[in-house]
Amino acid sequence: MTTFDQSFAALADPTRRAIIARLAQGEATVQDLARPFSISQPAISRHLKVLEAAGLIETRIDGTARPRRLKPDAVEALWDWLGQYRALWETRFQKLDAVLDGLSDETDQTPSANPERSTR
Repeated sequence: MTTFDQSFAALADPTRRAIIARLAQGEATVQDLARPFSISQPAISRHLKVLEAAGLIETRIDGTARPRRLKPDAVEALWDWLGQYRALWETRFQKLDAVLDGLSDETDQTPSANPERSTR
């Protein structure tokens, strides 16, 4: 499995995405990361192992604490890879906008289906 495959597999889980979102704000311990979830601390630790194996986060040893943090290079590599597809979709959306704008102009010029009736 490639690094990208591991990263996207790790990000497929909503809990792991929430952990990544939290770590984007700064490093945190397992206890900090477990607080907002209704799952056990060992379950959070398993999620962290998956994220670490995918190369998205790393552990810093600080005495007895083991805070986790994002690995900026790994996240940047994902962002760069996704960026090429973003450019493709932006181009397609611009073309779609042009088509829709053209349709809007045509309907503005079409006479109404119910012309006003003159009273006699």
